[in-house]
Amino acid sequence: MIKKFDKKDEESGSGSNPFQHLEKSAVLQEARIFNETPINPRRCLHILTKIIYLLNQGEHFGTTEATEAFFAMTRLFQSNDQTLRRMCYLTIKEMANISEDVIIVTSSLTKDMTGKEDVYRGPAIRALCRITDTTMLQAIERYMKQAIVDKVPSVSSSALVSSLHMVKMSYDVVKRWVNEAQEAASSDNIMVQYHALGLLYHLRKNDRLAVSKMLNKFTKSGLKSPFAYCMLIRIASKLLEETEGGHDSPLFDFIESCLRNKNEMVVYEAASAIVHMPNCTARELAPAVSVLQLFCSSPKAALRYAAVRTLNKVAMKHPSAVTACNLDLENLITDSNRSIATLAITTLLKTGSESSVDRLMKQISSFVSEISDEFKVVVVQAISALCQKYPRKHSVMMNFLSNMLRDDGGFEYKRAIVDCIISIIEENPESKETGLAHLCEFIEDCEHTVLATKILHLLGKEGPRTPSPSKYIRFIFNRVVLESEAVRAAAVSALAKFGAQNDDLLPSVLVLMQRCMMDSDDEVRDRATFYMNVLQQKQKALNAAYIFNGLSVSVPGLEKSLHQYTLDPSEKPFDMKSVPLATAPITEQKTEMAPIATSKMPEKLAPSRQDIYQEQLAAVPEFQGLGPLFKSSEPVQLTEAETEYVVRCIKHTFSRHMVFQFDCTNTLNDQLLQKVVVQMEPSEAYEVLHYVPASSLPYSQPHSCYSLVRLPEDDPTAVSCTFSCTMKYLVRDCDPNTGEPDDDGYDDEYVLEDLEVTVADHIQKVLKPNFGAAWEEVGDEFEKEETFALASVRTLDEAVGNIISFLGMQPCERSDKVPENKNSHVLFLAGVFRGGHDLLVRARLALADGVTMQVTVRSGDETAVDIILASVG
Repeated sequence: MIKKFDKKDEESGSGSNPFQHLEKSAVLQEARIFNETPINPRRCLHILTKIIYLLNQGEHFGTTEATEAFFAMTRLFQSNDQTLRRMCYLTIKEMANISEDVIIVTSSLTKDMTGKEDVYRGPAIRALCRITDTTMLQAIERYMKQAIVDKVPSVSSSALVSSLHMVKMSYDVVKRWVNEAQEAASSDNIMVQYHALGLLYHLRKNDRLAVSKMLNKFTKSGLKSPFAYCMLIRIASKLLEETEGGHDSPLFDFIESCLRNKNEMVVYEAASAIVHMPNCTARELAPAVSVLQLFCSSPKAALRYAAVRTLNKVAMKHPSAVTACNLDLENLITDSNRSIATLAITTLLKTGSESSVDRLMKQISSFVSEISDEFKVVVVQAISALCQKYPRKHSVMMNFLSNMLRDDGGFEYKRAIVDCIISIIEENPESKETGLAHLCEFIEDCEHTVLATKILHLLGKEGPRTPSPSKYIRFIFNRVVLESEAVRAAAVSALAKFGAQNDDLLPSVLVLMQRCMMDSDDEVRDRATFYMNVLQQKQKALNAAYIFNGLSVSVPGLEKSLHQYTLDPSEKPFDMKSVPLATAPITEQKTEMAPIATSKMPEKLAPSRQDIYQEQLAAVPEFQGLGPLFKSSEPVQLTEAETEYVVRCIKHTFSRHMVFQFDCTNTLNDQLLQKVVVQMEPSEAYEVLHYVPASSLPYSQPHSCYSLVRLPEDDPTAVSCTFSCTMKYLVRDCDPNTGEPDDDGYDDEYVLEDLEVTVADHIQKVLKPNFGAAWEEVGDEFEKEETFALASVRTLDEAVGNIISFLGMQPCERSDKVPENKNSHVLFLAGVFRGGHDLLVRARLALADGVTMQVTVRSGDETAVDIILASVG
């Protein structure tokens, strides 16, 4: 038999698993012992254990070998050994799906199920239900009903759990057992009551009225089982969420009353349910938080952990609600369980005041080396949130993070720290140099390619603008000498940015570039050669176009356009303006720490929203020849949410046309709409060319109809327009149950809200990482400047927000953030006007009684400049 292993063996890990090197063929060979007489229960038990072990390890058993083993095992029913018999039931359950003719044991199992041995009855029911199919269920229905109300709790529980599994297979048959389940729900045994409630809920969960009746019954009569109470709380909170009931609902009162239950498990479940309710106010949270506060001082570690973890979640949305628990949380910082201490610290970081930051940081550093990476990431994320809350504390945070960077840790942990330092650098200009110094030190000894390239990219962007950029060159060139191809290529790109920005560094950078041209990797050599040639020209426009601000086009769109160009050769060179722009620019601002993603990058670039629309519109014959899609707006709702028809519009802009896509949904189940169009009446010189109707609009199935509009050519500055919209259609009444429509119908119409086209619909956001270089590149040929007074605006923040949303352009150089206590500010905006013309706006804002704004606009096209100034005016 299995030999005993001493404690030392177990700790060393050697021999702790006696089944480590099992072979399937050897085990199946041993299974022949089952046919011997007399049966040796001890040896047979050991072999059955091996078979179950192999199955659970994912070992594949062929149908023939599984069936042979199964049939041999059925002979073991001749033995009266209790342990062996129960092992047989387990094996039947495991092999039910892989061997054939398992129903051969039905009679043996039925005999055990109805026999006098209580030890056999429960497991026999479970095994029987695993091998039963819909046709055989009728035969054992009588036995199942009896078993559900059996006096022996293990039998009753087994029958209830098996019924729950069979609901998926034959719902209608199991539904007939409701009365027995109701009877079991009043059992004194806590598990039977819990399982009965589970079965009753699963039989009724699709009928909201039946569920609420069941809840009413049990909340009034009360339950003995804490498990059943927990389930009742979950059902009640799910129903509250679905019906959007508030704190005045009787269900909420029930959950709140469970906070006073004598069982800790029920109390925690109720508190957790209240905390996770959407739109929960601080007043509703208060009783749950006070219960969790009591748990914080519980002698049980599991309860302390549950309380502090739940409070941590509350602190994300309602930090003020948790402030009352700060004293209890501070006591948990020294808890012997490191997981509890970490969660206590991170909760305090979210709720603490600015004055407590230094003290908390000292306490974290005392134990941060002892906790797992997973919790370290939680700490880093809490610090990141704190940096945004108290920007003046960035120096304390930065020192702490730099120490953490030096510690050992995995990729996710290091990435969280690097992201946090980068966000501090971007939020606080005065922390830039210390932050970059810490990151430079980190890449000297960084084994993660993704992080090294990210930091090199940041150095290339921020380094050249620091007071002494030359000190970063050494760190960057070290990467070219020591690192892998991807890091070397990123280092070459970073070096080029230093050379392009700083004339006095250019000769040194060119020497280093020349060395990089001898690299063994193609990509590194190509980059070095390309940048070398650009830098030698010493032209600011070239540097801006090819070094600072790369292509802002959609990569899948570029691939498609190039492929199309190769299929259809022409004398004309390929035009970059025909490629759709990247719709989601890499935003510079990070409002909050992104959740830690998996380290695997997606292998293929997913098509953007705009690429999908481009394909959809190209499939409509009437829209052939409109050229590439320039921009698709966010959806605009043209009806209220609760009306009989729901219509939203997406505006698609092309170089000389606009297509309006109306997504229509019919919410009436007794009507079928056909030939649906949205008729548009423009207020300006826009001309509606064509309507593409939605052929039919059945109940609750959205379909789209389109309107094609030509932009005014004689007055190109007329970009704004208001359209009055009316939906016209043919109505056919239909039977709500079958959906069969009547033969004849009648015309009807439905007035929609007006649709606005603004200047923002003609401009696509584009991020220019280096705005100054882009400004020089565009040049001042079509530069125009005007001053405006924004009388109704009271603060610079409000003015900046209004300008960005009105023009629909991308803020650059983090200029959308107005520093505190400043009376003046400069906002940089970049975009592309339809037709592919770069458009840059510099707005100088000054705060006096109102806000005065001096707007300077540059573009490669004069019309675009006039449009901006005319629309702002």
